[in-house]
Amino acid sequence: MRRTLPVLALCLALLSSSAAAEAAPEPSQPSPPSQPSQPSPGRTFSYGKHARQNITVYGAGAAGRPALMILHGGSWARDTDWSGWARWFAARGFTVYDTDYRLASDAAWPAQRDDVLAALRWVKRRGGATPLVLGSSAGGHLAVSAGAYGAGRKRVRAVVALSPVASPFRAWTDGGMRAASPAQRKLRRSAERLAGCSPALGGQRCLRRWKDLAAKSHASGTNDPPMLLTHSAADFVPVAHSTELAHAQTVAGLRDVTVRIEQGSAHGGQLLRDPAVAQAVLRWLRKHV
Repeated sequence: MRRTLPVLALCLALLSSSAAAEAAPEPSQPSPPSQPSQPSPGRTFSYGKHARQNITVYGAGAAGRPALMILHGGSWARDTDWSGWARWFAARGFTVYDTDYRLASDAAWPAQRDDVLAALRWVKRRGGATPLVLGSSAGGHLAVSAGAYGAGRKRVRAVVALSPVASPFRAWTDGGMRAASPAQRKLRRSAERLAGCSPALGGQRCLRRWKDLAAKSHASGTNDPPMLLTHSAADFVPVAHSTELAHAQTVAGLRDVTVRIEQGSAHGGQLLRDPAVAQAVLRWLRKHV
């Protein structure tokens, strides 16, 4: 069973709910359901001076292919391999930009958002097309952050976010609850490392950074791109992350924002292992080209 719920009703029902059953962390290689018979090799480019500021491009060469940027998860603490899914989307007509960014161990926020914005500018200069963005977990946070920051629609055509940690402060709070799962506790530590400070210690500079981390703080409605936000029912990153963001965007005037809940406890890239979910994401992306 899968559900698509109206944003405001879902907000009222679930906004206060932050507890979720434990799910396995996002796998390092979320394999697609099928690979093309002759997988296209990727070509890697640098968009900055840091070793992690690189993009691997799949499916380049044919004119008129829509651009799709992929932002991996990994709690802002590690790289995860999305090359399989990059090839899967490339085989279905996209030029895919599999994008790495600095981790929290390399630099504190907002370095990660800065990297994504720089990567988007690089893609635009290279191909001329405004890209769609697909992000998973921590990468979902970066996807919605890039979409909501300033006039996001000018740089991003549309956003798909799988289990986005849209509010790192909520993740920090949930991870400190007595009933928190190991995955939620680990995410709490990762969010604190990303921010470079603990909100428990206070301080205006620290609290401003935590506010800046929340995508909803930058929601500007019609200036932002369409969004598809997806979680599983028992995701350790609960759907409240997305309902908060969707509510803020709806109030600001964005009409094309959808929150989906899938059955089970899959997180991030694991959601795409369900062929029906993968096809739904593919259809949504094609609709927003």
